[in-house]
Amino acid sequence: MKNNFSETPLLVFLRQQQIAHRLLLQDKPANTIEEAAKLRGIRPCQMVKCILLRDMDNQYALACVPGHLSVDPKKVRAHLGWKRMTCASSEHVWQITGYQTGTVTPLLLKTPLPVLFDPAIQNEQEITISSGHLMAGIAMSSRDLVTLVNPVFTVIHRNNPQ
Repeated sequence: MKNNFSETPLLVFLRQQQIAHRLLLQDKPANTIEEAAKLRGIRPCQMVKCILLRDMDNQYALACVPGHLSVDPKKVRAHLGWKRMTCASSEHVWQITGYQTGTVTPLLLKTPLPVLFDPAIQNEQEITISSGHLMAGIAMSSRDLVTLVNPVFTVIHRNNPQ
């Protein structure tokens, strides 16, 4: 089965904005960042992981870190001044972002919300975001992504011993 990824809203948007990008197809869905990176022929640190977080007052924020790092909810909560927060349910991810879990990208979000980028995203010249589909990613300049998203930069990754 061959999918036509060239006409997805995200790819149309990137062409309209004249953003250089490459579509990275994979032959099967991935269960982890590491698996997706391998299928796409890239390193996990080049991937942008996007996690939708919700506070107890139903406020949402999108926290984005490089794929090899984890979002630290305490750091996000401290930055936003929220008292308690949790990861959004799959149903809320779809309702708020317009993307299914595992395909969230910081572009073309259905609902306006704060988008936080960990500065480590800029460590790579070329990064990859989800195409909005489980079977493809999009490689592009980290600088172009920052220009399109205009995120708030703050350190939000866990300090995991690696």
